[in-house]
Amino acid sequence: MIVLGAGLVGLASAWLLQRRGHRVLLLDPCLGDGVADADPASPLPPLSGSRAALGVLMAQVFHRSSGRGWRLRQRSLELWADWRRQLEDRGRPIAARQGLLLLAADPQERQRQERLALERGRRGLPLEIWGTDRLAALMPQLPAGACGGLHSPADGQLDPLQALDALHSDATAAGLSNLAKEVVAIERSSGARGWRVVLSDGQRLEAEWLVLAAGAAASPLLARLDPSLAADWPIEPVLGQALELELSDQSGRLLTADGGGGWPGVVVWKAINLVPRPDLPGGRRLWLGATLEPGQTADPEALTAMADLGGSAPDWLRQARVCRHWQGLRARPVGRPAPLLETLAPGLLLAGGHYRNGILLAPATAEWVVQQLEGP
Repeated sequence: MIVLGAGLVGLASAWLLQRRGHRVLLLDPCLGDGVADADPASPLPPLSGSRAALGVLMAQVFHRSSGRGWRLRQRSLELWADWRRQLEDRGRPIAARQGLLLLAADPQERQRQERLALERGRRGLPLEIWGTDRLAALMPQLPAGACGGLHSPADGQLDPLQALDALHSDATAAGLSNLAKEVVAIERSSGARGWRVVLSDGQRLEAEWLVLAAGAAASPLLARLDPSLAADWPIEPVLGQALELELSDQSGRLLTADGGGGWPGVVVWKAINLVPRPDLPGGRRLWLGATLEPGQTADPEALTAMADLGGSAPDWLRQARVCRHWQGLRARPVGRPAPLLETLAPGLLLAGGHYRNGILLAPATAEWVVQQLEGP
């Protein structure tokens, strides 16, 4: 079978299929690319969503308590824990940080968090309400406007590039075939195999099953195959910019602390993620992101507003040094909830449109792909 797209969703699907004994070819022109260090002031071309992601896992603080989105998030969180153990046992660890603190910016949001904590408590999920006194004791200082927070010890963050590398190397060791070429069209095959992909060099490859996990790039391929499919399942790009910051000695040292006033993991303020990365050089690094910009063109003003937390940034954050600036494209479904997990025709699967949760939902998506091939 062919998996088109080597972002985390496509790679997770290829990895799981290969590990279950299927013969898989992974196609992506950017196979092997990563987030390279660059001059922070230089303009950067957008990366794939996975290679630009911050890797935040928000499952148990999800605002809904039922439905497909809830089920996918909980299953993915469970699978990530299992997958990371498997990969680490084979010498391919993925750095991760447990814990997520979702800040409330107004009393109404705090009330919603309190109701959510009660509901999750009835399910046996350990969410905890933090008051302003507890928030004030954290270092570095949080945005002054926070009037409370919801802490989830099970949510958190993992390193997307390490996840990509671990899954890719592990799948390749199990026999995964890789081809770094662009697909310009997909066609129905007239032979025994169900689908054909046309590469930019004119080469044609056939397979019984084809998984489209190419993000927004799936839309033009579907349009060439059947315009009605593209109209029924439209996906648009949404650009996000992110920063890696280095904090001063005084403000940054407690990001590495276990207890003693340090942050309890990722901090989320008005949909902006602040991700401590004490594992990076110097031990005082922080990832900040990401903007939400329709289209593929970065807006410097959007980056400035995000870096200032919309006017709420503490002094230590404004004084931090920018080490790296990057941007990437998320794939957002138009008029439909994310993600798009659909059998478009016998043997043709669409696994895309994960928008802001591709890292989190990759394992559950891969499991769905396997179920379509093997049955429940």
